[in-house]
Amino acid sequence: MKQFLKLLQWTLNAAVFFTLFAFALNNQHEAKVYFFFGTQWRSPMVLIVLAAFALGMVVGVLGMVPRWWRQRQEAKSTQTTPGPSASTEQPEASNGT
Repeated sequence: MKQFLKLLQWTLNAAVFFTLFAFALNNQHEAKVYFFFGTQWRSPMVLIVLAAFALGMVVGVLGMVPRWWRQRQEAKSTQTTPGPSASTEQPEASNGT
């Protein structure tokens, strides 16, 4: 079953890759991106889409970093300073002997 799932994942990854590759080959014409103050960037469409994707990934990662640091610090503080350990064991009952 694991082997089948691994094969399925590789097949899906290959399908996504070839779809994106075909998209890149079909969008080689030049496009313009207009910025502020009259500046513009002329580049093939695939590079513009790739740059937008990369920028989105960077913004997403930067949005996750503060929470990740906070959780990491909390994990370190709970590892190094254990709280008072409450004994959960019940005392053994004596037989009366």
